[in-house]
Amino acid sequence: MAFLYDLFISLLIFGMKVFSLINDKTKKGVEGRSQSLDKVRSAFSKTDKVIWMHAASLGEYEQGLPVLEKLKAHFPQHKILVTFFSPSGYENVIKKQHPADVLCYLPFDKKSRINKFISEFTTELFFTVKYDYWYNLLAALKNRNVKIYVISALFYDRQSFFTSYGKWFVKQLQNDVDWFFHQTPFSFALAKSIGLVQSSVTGDTRFDRVKQLRQRNNHVDFISGFIGEHKAVIFGSSWQAEEKIAEMVARKNTTVKMIMAPHDLKRVEHLKNIFPNAVLYSQIKDNDITYFSSQVLIIDSIGLLSKLYSYADIAVVGGGFHEAGLHNILEAAAFGVPVIFGNHYRKNPEADDLISTNGGKSFEDEYAAAEFVLFLANEDNSEELEGMSDNARKFVDDKPDSTEMIIQKILS
Repeated sequence: MAFLYDLFISLLIFGMKVFSLINDKTKKGVEGRSQSLDKVRSAFSKTDKVIWMHAASLGEYEQGLPVLEKLKAHFPQHKILVTFFSPSGYENVIKKQHPADVLCYLPFDKKSRINKFISEFTTELFFTVKYDYWYNLLAALKNRNVKIYVISALFYDRQSFFTSYGKWFVKQLQNDVDWFFHQTPFSFALAKSIGLVQSSVTGDTRFDRVKQLRQRNNHVDFISGFIGEHKAVIFGSSWQAEEKIAEMVARKNTTVKMIMAPHDLKRVEHLKNIFPNAVLYSQIKDNDITYFSSQVLIIDSIGLLSKLYSYADIAVVGGGFHEAGLHNILEAAAFGVPVIFGNHYRKNPEADDLISTNGGKSFEDEYAAAEFVLFLANEDNSEELEGMSDNARKFVDDKPDSTEMIIQKILS
């Protein structure tokens, strides 16, 4: 099985290099990996003690960040390395403030590349977030007696671990991972059923992260002026389905204000075609209130969405109407905003929990979702909106401090 895994990695590398010829995102990932070794060589010495967090993408980074920040506070002399698999994570985080001494792509999981990379510094502690496992990396770290953890681990029954050929993968995790910190009791039980007993249920660290977001300054220029006294619907990380919902809402309710924050900025031009009278955020100038008469504002900048939710009355979060998967619903819920989304959220157990507390609602199609947004936006239904808002905030507030439980176990 080790041979087949290495073959898979070789095919993955080949496939990504070929695809990078026609896909800019993949090209960034391939080219970025060629710089990773030089980045650690320039920032670390071989004797530097390093705390290393790996995150597949942006969502996992946000999930692991509270743990990373607390570890940094406990070990201020250690250096910090954060690696990503996806450009969606790296390209977003590199533009923000972050606690890392080095931020780079994880090298492809070939033994020679991994060993060369980790030989440039001394890894004191490593953790990966959720379920991004690279077996040559884990084995190489374990050979160096590195403590290895999985933060906010999430097992589900369709993973390869629960197939006939998954026993080899499970064995690697049994040997290499010191502790799994599970998001849910169901994940814990699944892992235990295949012999991964070095684990505990500590909850989802994203709740700690979104609680932190409420404490910062969430002001975004011009947003209060644009919304005025109207109801505001934020379409966060929107795809085509959410754009369709926005179209239907705009046709039937001309007073509600809508803010579109697309998943991909390449969709900005498409949004302008759908809403020809919309304003681009980058167009708004100081004290020019003429921009505020539009019903639709298109966010053509990155990094604002989590702050924008603080202005919302209703949030429609993208990804749930197709197999791409639901985006972060907790950022909106933390501000007491009812969240509307599609029903493709198998990897997001928090969605079921939010629905069960009546702080959010899922729909099979865009038409039903649009009708419910219109229902909540209607002044006659303010009690229902207020009730869902209170439920969403309480849903976040009631979650335990997962980060503290994790840190206590790591330090014990």
